Amino acid sequence: MIQSVQLLWNKDAVEGRIEVSAGTITRLESAAGSMETGSKGALFAVSVSGREGDDTNCKMLVSFENVSAVGGEPVLVTVDSTVHPFTFRLQDVDADYPIYIADYGVIVTTGDDRRTYAEIEAEIRAKGLLTTLARIESEPEESYEIAAAHTKNLSCQTWLGLSRDVRMFAVGLRGVGGEDLLWDWIQPKKFGMEHAIPENDNRSVRYRFLLGRGIGCTEPVTRRLEDGVLPILHGRIDEDDIVYEMTTFTSYEYSPLNEQTLRGTNYLVADGFGHGHMLTEEQKKQREEMLIRQNELERNEETVLYLRAKATNNGQVPRYAWFKNAVPNAFVMNNDNHYTFDGTTGFSHYSDSRVFNVTLMNGKALEREETAILLKPGESVVFDMYLPHSPISPERAAQLSKQSFEARIEECRRFWQKKLSAAAKFTLPERRIEEMINAGLLHLDVVAFGEEPSGTVLPAIGVYTAIGSESSPIVQFMDSMGWNDLAERSLQFFLDKQHEDGFIQNFNEYMLETGAALWSIGEHYRYTRDDEWVVRVKPNLLKAKDYIMAWRERNQTEALRGKGYGMLEGKTADPEDPYHSFMLNGYAYIGLSRLSELLITTDPEASAVIQEEAEAFRIDIREAFERAVALSPVVPIGDGSWVPTAPPWVEDRGPLSLHTKTGKWLTHGAATARDSLLGPLYLVLQEVVGADEASASWMLNYHSELMCVRNVALSQPYYSIHPWVHLKRGEVKPFLKTYYNGFAGLADRETYTFWEHYWHASPHKTHEEGWFLMQTRWMLYMEEGSLLNLLPGIPRAWMKDGSVIAWEGAHTYFGPTRLKVESNLSEDVIKASFHCMTDRKPNSVLLRLPHPEGAIPVGVTGGLYIPEKEAVLIESFEGQFEVILHY
Repeated sequence: MIQSVQLLWNKDAVEGRIEVSAGTITRLESAAGSMETGSKGALFAVSVSGREGDDTNCKMLVSFENVSAVGGEPVLVTVDSTVHPFTFRLQDVDADYPIYIADYGVIVTTGDDRRTYAEIEAEIRAKGLLTTLARIESEPEESYEIAAAHTKNLSCQTWLGLSRDVRMFAVGLRGVGGEDLLWDWIQPKKFGMEHAIPENDNRSVRYRFLLGRGIGCTEPVTRRLEDGVLPILHGRIDEDDIVYEMTTFTSYEYSPLNEQTLRGTNYLVADGFGHGHMLTEEQKKQREEMLIRQNELERNEETVLYLRAKATNNGQVPRYAWFKNAVPNAFVMNNDNHYTFDGTTGFSHYSDSRVFNVTLMNGKALEREETAILLKPGESVVFDMYLPHSPISPERAAQLSKQSFEARIEECRRFWQKKLSAAAKFTLPERRIEEMINAGLLHLDVVAFGEEPSGTVLPAIGVYTAIGSESSPIVQFMDSMGWNDLAERSLQFFLDKQHEDGFIQNFNEYMLETGAALWSIGEHYRYTRDDEWVVRVKPNLLKAKDYIMAWRERNQTEALRGKGYGMLEGKTADPEDPYHSFMLNGYAYIGLSRLSELLITTDPEASAVIQEEAEAFRIDIREAFERAVALSPVVPIGDGSWVPTAPPWVEDRGPLSLHTKTGKWLTHGAATARDSLLGPLYLVLQEVVGADEASASWMLNYHSELMCVRNVALSQPYYSIHPWVHLKRGEVKPFLKTYYNGFAGLADRETYTFWEHYWHASPHKTHEEGWFLMQTRWMLYMEEGSLLNLLPGIPRAWMKDGSVIAWEGAHTYFGPTRLKVESNLSEDVIKASFHCMTDRKPNSVLLRLPHPEGAIPVGVTGGLYIPEKEAVLIESFEGQFEVILHY
């Protein structure tokens, strides 16, 4: 262990206290200054000596003894100076790689190092090293093609439903999502829970079938959504000359599918089918009454999975096409005898009164459940399966067999197209992104459950019930796309389930939902400025505020000074971490701040009081954060310098993954999950730390180098908020690196469905998809106070000649907007027009139009060109403008 270290500052004078976590400081030496040593710490005040021949920097030698820490924990040395206090690990001190904290102007090296501050600094900089983020800035911009070549290709099951109704289906073709490698399959679901039936001992049942000969050495399956976006799944299996084309979707048993027939499921009933749900005793009683007495899910009409498989011989000689009908819980040997198949009707039965599937071949009853059909060249055979969510009577099955697949799919198309017609419309140069916006919006809608045509909606996040934090991007994207009514109904879920004391908690003992829900409510108000709605929900909001303030008051004790004074404690996610975390407190602060904002018009006095309380809260969080930074060890980054770090909560010192204290911190497949996904970088989003502050830079740097791959966080990457921070700082290339590698590696590349994790955990995860959609929204437009920033993060490749970027009805804090940008570089111009479609307009607009080759325009009409931003500034914005860039 190092016995002495040397501290060099590029300052005239420094004073403070130095402490060591283990061992003793035995001596302090300096050419000029005063020292006072104690057992574990020492006071110091050093300055430049001023003597001829001396170094022109402050310098101090510190000697230690007995510095071996118990249990192998690192020895931490804290230099608690009055300006820029910091901590380092004693075993990290190395003359070959000195601790060089450039932003603080300090170097730590070994006691026998005779170099000056300037000499060490010059040697480090002479190496020409780059941080990871600087290297990204030096490289060409990321694209989907580059990202896809370097990331995992995760396929995922597809969820098909009606929206609002929990009775839905998961569908997979062999091997999709790393599951059911033997079969093609259909899984009836009640939202997060697989649907149980009495014939399987009240356990779930999966129906397995097979198109073609079977599993071989190739991957012959491709899939795509209807038009790339609708919840109608198309699959194709190529088996040499025979091609199988499958189309499947969900509709009703006999009623037409439209807005009038869509009933949905009560939000409280749906909530109980979501994993992690939490109900009060009163809510449990209400739900039980609806399930038992009102028969909420026992209806005389089922949702139905309609599936058509068409096999065609594209060869020049006759070939066989194979088909295996759906079987409950089939496995390797396919020997389940708990059902019967009737070849005269094509019905599959559990009993004489319970039909679970109807199958037709070329419009007539399928005669055999396993069949091989010889097809002449150019000939086809069509198999139709109609599988109700729960088994039905033979009489109803007979009526179901008469349904027209063509008519059903056409009404299904109209149903989903009508939903999209009520949302903002985007035209983008990259078709994949354009499709993912629309497909993503419908993915959110498929798992938004509630009674139609009005009432509370549960904004679910895949198999999980709604969470104040994880549902936030879902609701905010609904608002961005103009679905303000659905967003409001989704927010009502959190108010309807609010506890009497004001606490909001819906999921798995999470403690951060109250603040996060208030934040989303505040964001919704920014979109709508609906003061009548504010008046209606105000009692709930004030109860939430009172709960947070009472919680905060309990922690305003002297014992917590410097250790979380006035901060809230509790777990923020799955890990049982009951600490004063920055993420939890940042959400509570921004929730209160937004609450103050939305009450300005209807209750200005309450607004002012809440804002004052919120500001005091922010100050306490900042003080705790700054102290945590001072006590956390600095770490090296790629350019040879070192930066300060911070823990996820005040109880620890530095990133948990560095193990400054012994602990079991690995979770969800990553050693860095707590630091990266739940860490202090959230304080930037939550407006506690500014995006341009030095601490934000430090956090971005060590996060990108210690906790990311291709600037994407590990395990559950969309929990990490750094892409938003990059955009706020104008760092387009790092943002695009994260953006493309993020969805290329986590979303199904054919159907755009997102996983939660990289290890096939939790399909149709709309929290991840919601953040991807919000990243896309920020890439296209972000608000900066009274300024609207347009296209702040688009790739410059989108400005190639002939490209068009346009939208109609994209909602901002300033109301719905219209944009059109046309690149006509063959004529040496880029043209743009923009219209704010309400009187509630921004004061100014910044429109970024990056030339694909980085060229600077020779002339600009319609605004002031800012070269360093590659953008045109339109000041005193009057509601619309036209801009032309000449090259």
